[in-house]
Amino acid sequence: MSTDAEMAIYGKAAIYLRKPEKERIEAQNKPFDAKTACYVVDDKELYVKGTIKSKDGGKVTVIVNDTKE
Repeated sequence: MSTDAEMAIYGKAAIYLRKPEKERIEAQNKPFDAKTACYVVDDKELYVKGTIKSKDGGKVTVIVNDTKE
């Protein structure tokens, strides 16, 4: 993991290349279930995060995160 001193060589662009420490720690502490997490094709965003709700034969029902679809 790079430190702030190592990122200093990138100057003003450093803030765009790496998230703040607090935000990274919060993301690392979120629970993640690899069996139900997936990505779904979306027209606007290309891919969006989803959660598998059920599987029935060859069909999978997915709830798209951050939307009501």
